[in-house]
Amino acid sequence: MPQQVTMNEAREKMDKCVDAYRQELANIRTGRAHAGLLDSVELEVYGSRMKINQLGNVTVPDAHMLAIDLWDKSQINTVEKALRASQLGVNPSNDGRLIRIPIPPLTEERRKGLAKHAAHLAEEAKVAVRNVRRHALEAIKAHQKDGDIPEDDAHKLSDEIQKLTDKHIASIDAALKTKEADIMEV
Repeated sequence: MPQQVTMNEAREKMDKCVDAYRQELANIRTGRAHAGLLDSVELEVYGSRMKINQLGNVTVPDAHMLAIDLWDKSQINTVEKALRASQLGVNPSNDGRLIRIPIPPLTEERRKGLAKHAAHLAEEAKVAVRNVRRHALEAIKAHQKDGDIPEDDAHKLSDEIQKLTDKHIASIDAALKTKEADIMEV
């Protein structure tokens, strides 16, 4: 059944677009500390690239502080340097056994900039979903032209693809609305 294969592929690819967008959103600061904030930071340790949560425990002692308790204390300076070099804009400090990362409150201008960035990422995700729709519709037309799918079934499948697209775009919009509210919350 070519139509079922086309529909499943489109659904799977659209789901991946939405998941990738949500992952991007998780990396945007909201003014409150959360362990996922450090997920984008990778560093070279033990001859390979590793994330900070693979090197120790990341905890959130309060709303404006992250703490990293490394399992190997000899890596404390390497992790601190990687945090300073990251795009997070944080200034970590260590006491020889624990790295503390104060999360400064966001200015109104920075909040607006982050909200705008989140909206830009949402638009990119929507374009990706629409590209999946376009490829699926092209595949349907090709199958119809080859005689694999009757015209009525092709129209029904095109409508289902459009409904699937609308659902995924609504999901992106909902995630954006939630993130914007988090960002703009003082």
